[in-house]
Amino acid sequence: MSRAPADPRPDRRPADLLRSVRRALLRRRRLIAAAAVGVAVAAGLSAVAPTAPATSTVLVATRDLAAGTRLSAGDLVEQELPVGAVPVGTLDGPVGAVLAGSVRRGEPITDARVVGAALLPASDDRVVVPLRLSDSEQAALLTPGDEIDLLATDPSSGATDLVADGVTVLAIPPPVTGSAAVGAAGPLGGRLVIVATSTLAADAVAASGVSSFVTFRWVRR
Repeated sequence: MSRAPADPRPDRRPADLLRSVRRALLRRRRLIAAAAVGVAVAAGLSAVAPTAPATSTVLVATRDLAAGTRLSAGDLVEQELPVGAVPVGTLDGPVGAVLAGSVRRGEPITDARVVGAALLPASDDRVVVPLRLSDSEQAALLTPGDEIDLLATDPSSGATDLVADGVTVLAIPPPVTGSAAVGAAGPLGGRLVIVATSTLAADAVAASGVSSFVTFRWVRR
């Protein structure tokens, strides 16, 4: 009876296997070390990297806009800003509002930029009053920030009186045009301006625009 041939490959003992693995690791030690360093650096950067700030969607001007512009949808575009960079008083729906001052492209539209009570800071004890100056060409000479004295002339007697002094021009809305202009200027014509005056003078200023010819003189500073 013949015997099966013996396996020519000797049995590999555990010690031999360990030596083989050790030699393989030693040959690749630089590659393994570099990979370990890369993993450590990536983990460190991930741990210290700042988280993305929370943002809010606001409406900003698509272009430079002049004072007196009545805002339309084409003047505005949505933009994401960090929550901490959103100005106080930013308007959600400013379409149709009239700008009290010029606005730069990319600037958020706030309540302090449009005609309204917010034109005055909260610390100012004056009030905002719409006033119709009798001469539209004189009104065109004014700019927001001008300080003027208001004068009213009685159309019957021709007497002129000082209505209020130290009045600040806040905004000069554009004149109404088209069919909406019919009757908009009132019985005495003229041009609408927005001013700030004291609470005591507010009633007299408002009344002068509908009962007298109102003009102004600049205050010398």
